[in-house]
Amino acid sequence: MNTVTLYTTDTCPYCRNAKALLANKGIATEEINVQSDPGKFKEMLDRSGRRSVPQIFIGDTHVGGFDDLAKLDRQGSLMSMLA
Repeated sequence: MNTVTLYTTDTCPYCRNAKALLANKGIATEEINVQSDPGKFKEMLDRSGRRSVPQIFIGDTHVGGFDDLAKLDRQGSLMSMLA
């Protein structure tokens, strides 16, 4: 199974929504808090090209933010990406 990595902050409601969606599906995640480690913000920016959170990766594939994750789930593509 591919690892799901989320770049988050403590105060972001979309980050909480992404974590809840994945947890409800029983999907374990690696969370990287860019608020508590500015070096990780640069890492997120380099990997995604985006400054907003959450930024979500499945394996090395950049999914995008929460809306993109939710769309994958609605389309039924999320679980196949994890395989």
